[in-house]
Amino acid sequence: MMERFYNPVLVKELKLRFRSFKSFSGLMFYLAVICIFIAGFLLLTTEFTGKGFFRPETSFMMFAVLTILQMALVLFITPSLTAGAISSEREKQTLNILLTTTQSSTQIVIGKLFSSVAFLVLMLIAGLPLYSLVFLFGGVSPSQLVSIFLFYLVTVIAIGSIGVMFSTITKKTIVAMIATYGSIIFLGGITAFFFFLTMAFHQMGNAIGTGTSFMTYFWASINPGALMLTLISPEMGDALAELSGVELPVWITYLLVYIVIIVLSLTIAIKKLRANMKSNR
Repeated sequence: MMERFYNPVLVKELKLRFRSFKSFSGLMFYLAVICIFIAGFLLLTTEFTGKGFFRPETSFMMFAVLTILQMALVLFITPSLTAGAISSEREKQTLNILLTTTQSSTQIVIGKLFSSVAFLVLMLIAGLPLYSLVFLFGGVSPSQLVSIFLFYLVTVIAIGSIGVMFSTITKKTIVAMIATYGSIIFLGGITAFFFFLTMAFHQMGNAIGTGTSFMTYFWASINPGALMLTLISPEMGDALAELSGVELPVWITYLLVYIVIIVLSLTIAIKKLRANMKSNR
């Protein structure tokens, strides 16, 4: 039974990734940035005296900014780990050898993706002790922390799947990385622009029926930053529902859309993996 779920590609990638100095240095950089931020925030709050009161409102603010910072770091790091999953094998001329093994295309793609996701999950877990500081001062509930980390996991898998897809359909790692960063810019920046644009049309009374209201909700529901804000402050989710007239929680739409992105990206990667090999012959 266990042999059915055993993935040699995943085991090999995990061993290589977790034993490399590059992974260790990346983890240290990630934790150092968070530590510097927390230390700076505490110093600014106490006016560089190390004394004073740290109210729950201030603790909540630190949690919100720390969440945004961690999300930015995760989005910045994910393409560098996944965009070269397949293209780097092609550049090293080892892809054809890998494809001649008994491993299926699904095992290869899933193994490459999960090895990268496992390292990103390790980074998130390593930052939990720093996150726990907010519980010392109150203002944040454990359910908020759990929901934030589940949001991280879904987003990381989706961005990782996009990276693996571009790594499969392109021949160069740099091209795959640029395309993956472009997808992040679309999901994080372009959708925010469309959200504010449709909201402006709606407030000016130029909406036709409920189309603009729904599009305002849709662009917000697929934007990682917007979902993060609604998880940090549920009042923002209520305000969005009132503005758009859509009662469906943002996180449900976000989850459904990103599951579609994951399935579609992995399907394309699996289908194109051996097709590219045949086209190169």
